[in-house]
This record gives sequence, C-alpha cells and structure tokens, in this order.
Amino acid sequence: MTVFYQSKTFLQHETGSHPESPQRLQAVMDEVAAKQIAGLTVENDPIIKIGQEIERVHSTDYLKSVQQFCADGGGRIETDTVVCPRSFEVAQYAAGCAVKAVDQVLLGKTKRSFCAVRPPGHHALSKQAMGFCLINNVAVAAKHAVAQQKLNRVLIVDWDVHHGNGTQDIFYEEDQVYFFSAHRHPFYPGTGMGDETGTGKGLGTIWNLPLAFGISREDYFKKFERMLLQAAEKCQPELVLISAGFDAHKEDPIGSLGLETEDFGRLTRLVAGVANQYCKGRIVSLLEGGYNPQRLAESVVCHLQELGSA
Repeated sequence: MTVFYQSKTFLQHETGSHPESPQRLQAVMDEVAAKQIAGLTVENDPIIKIGQEIERVHSTDYLKSVQQFCADGGGRIETDTVVCPRSFEVAQYAAGCAVKAVDQVLLGKTKRSFCAVRPPGHHALSKQAMGFCLINNVAVAAKHAVAQQKLNRVLIVDWDVHHGNGTQDIFYEEDQVYFFSAHRHPFYPGTGMGDETGTGKGLGTIWNLPLAFGISREDYFKKFERMLLQAAEKCQPELVLISAGFDAHKEDPIGSLGLETEDFGRLTRLVAGVANQYCKGRIVSLLEGGYNPQRLAESVVCHLQELGSA
C-alpha cells in the first residue's frame, strides 16, 4: 500500500506569478483524484506534530528570521524565493508531513508514501533560504529517521533536474545519511560535481551524477542505474527517501533533461528495486520541482503507480 499525503494548506503558500505556484499542486491533486490509482490511500490534511525535528536541520535564528519576514508581509526573501504571510506556517507543515510519513513507514503502517508538499526543500541550507525552498523537508525526514527512529543508514535519492545543494551541504560531514543526486550540469545552483563526495566521517557518502543537457534518455538511465546501485551497495540503506522533482521533463519551462512522463515510472522502479533489496521496500518520497503543472501531475501519477506495484 502507498499513502498519498495532500492538503489544501499547501495552496496557502501564495507566490503570485512565480513558477513555484499553488497551481502545481492543485493539478497534482486533481489528476490523482481522477485516476483512482490501485492500492493508493489518500490522506487529506494529515495531523502532524512538529517541534525539534526542524531544529535538527535549521538554526533557531534562521527559523525565527523566516517567521518574522513572513509575519511582516512576505515578499522576496532571497533572489529566487517568494513568500507570503502564511509561508512559514505552510513550510513547517510540509516538514511535519515528511516526518509523519517516515514514522508511518518505519512503524509498518504502510510500506511507501508520497508527500505532495510545497514549498519544496532540497536547496534550503541550514541557515539560508534558497531556490524556492525555506525548510529542507528531506533533510528533516532523514534526521528524524536517524535521531528518533534510531536508523543507522538512510539513502536519499534526488532526481530533480537541479542539484540538491542544501541536502548535500547538511549531510556532507555525516556518515549515517547517504545522498545520491542526478542532475543537469552546468546548471543552477552550480554544485554537484562528481568530485564532491563528502568529507570527514562523511567521506564517500555523497554521490553526484552531473548530466549534460542533450543527453539521450538511454544514457541518462544507464548512468543513473549504475551510480544508484553503487551508492546503495555502499550505504546498505534501512530507508530510502526520494527528493522527487519532475522538472527533468522535456516540457518543463525551467529545467528539462529530455525525460518523458513515463520515465518517472522507470526511475521509480529502479529506486524501488534498491529499497526492495535492502530495506523491505520502505520508501518515503517528497515532491520537489516540476513547473509544467499538467506534465507534473501526469508524472506524479506514473510515480505513484510504480510505488504501488514495484
């Protein structure tokens, strides 16, 4: 069984004409409702409790500054990131949803889950908003799995078209969370080269796959599968988290690596194979990018169908 978490709360992060808009999520919710996916349980407005989980990732001063910026009316909190008065509350709720999903999977309530959340998170640094992101949802989820659920090894797979620089930075010196990112390069934010592999205790826990624009889909998948299997073998994960961005789609207005809608099902099968081999299939997937609302919605459906069957 796969649980799909959704809430109209996420629509209250209002960004005007910004590409990271409520329309993205509305399209996803509408498409999922229309498809009636087998084996999918939809949980509306999940009840969450969130506290120190976020502070394991972000400094108290940073969180207070974001909260105050939103309370003062919002605006452009950094070059690329727009917030409104409710954005901090919504971002907290997104992180809390990720924590709840981890708990439900690790307690055996469900095997897999997808959190249709916004704002996205993988660019957010511990002390800085960046790239549409305020709170690093996947990092909060991973830290919670280690600190609260006592896991020793978590693998984060990030297939967003942009490198998850925030996630990498947060775990660069740690040895319990592995990070594998396949992303377009050169491209925003300019990080994610193959020689970025971690340092100190974290040496060898970071796996980056920079891919040039124009790469063929088959080459994309060959390279992705090879490095995914290498990272998983090294990590031996007890839980797999996915930073599921869908902006590598060929029709995405911001990203694109030439992928078709069905390719996100193929990516899901590959990651599910790793989860099946190492951690009883346990996966928590979190929405990141994807800025063509209809193609995003269709790609999410492909992702959910494979989560439920792979």
